[in-house]
Amino acid sequence: MAPRLLEPILAQVERFAPSFRDRILATHVLRPADLEAYNPNYVGGDINGGLQSWTQFLTRPAVRLDPYSTPDPSLFICSASTPPGGGVHGLCGMHAARSALRGILRQSQ
Repeated sequence: MAPRLLEPILAQVERFAPSFRDRILATHVLRPADLEAYNPNYVGGDINGGLQSWTQFLTRPAVRLDPYSTPDPSLFICSASTPPGGGVHGLCGMHAARSALRGILRQSQ
């Protein structure tokens, strides 16, 4: 968020939460370029690993029936790059854990 956007955002929060500004001790603003410099995976400041479209939802991080699996049967992915994507707290990990459990059950049969 550019520093010039800080005031309008604070004003909007203040609109619904009066005296909100009075409780702020300090602010720290990171621009998209700052986020990308911090972590090159945050291309353009995008912390969700890229576009969150329907095609990306169905094909991220690779086109496979189980998006949490990898070619190594003992390795699973549970990042924001897996469905349902970033901002859906815990669901990527839950689905990856279920995928791992299915793999364990298959191996034991």
